[in-house]
Amino acid sequence: METFVHKSILIFFTALGIILGSSLLGSLAAILVREPPIGTMLKLAQEIKIWAIVAAIGGTFSTFEIFQSGLFQGELRPVVKQLIYILCALAGTQAGYYLLLIISEEGK
Repeated sequence: METFVHKSILIFFTALGIILGSSLLGSLAAILVREPPIGTMLKLAQEIKIWAIVAAIGGTFSTFEIFQSGLFQGELRPVVKQLIYILCALAGTQAGYYLLLIISEEGK
C-alpha cells in the first residue's frame, strides 16, 4: 500500500519524466525536420506543463471527485492531500523545465 510520501515522490518524478522525455524526444523530431532543437525543446517543455501535471496525478476527474466529497461533506484531509499532490506535480514540471534550461545554457 502506498503511503502519502511515496505517492508524492512518485507524482513528482512522473511529472519530471514527462517534461524531460517529451521535450528531448521532441527536440529529436525538430532535428529531423530541420528546425532548431533547443528552441523547440524549451517551447515543448513550456507547453506541456499542464498535461504533465494532469498525467502525474492520474487524471482530473478523480481529483475533482475528491474535492467535491471533501468540501461538501466536510472532510478537508483528502482535499489537502490532493492540493499537495498537485503541488508535487507542479514542482516536478518546474524542475524539469529548469533542468532543460540548464542543459540548453539559456538559463544563464
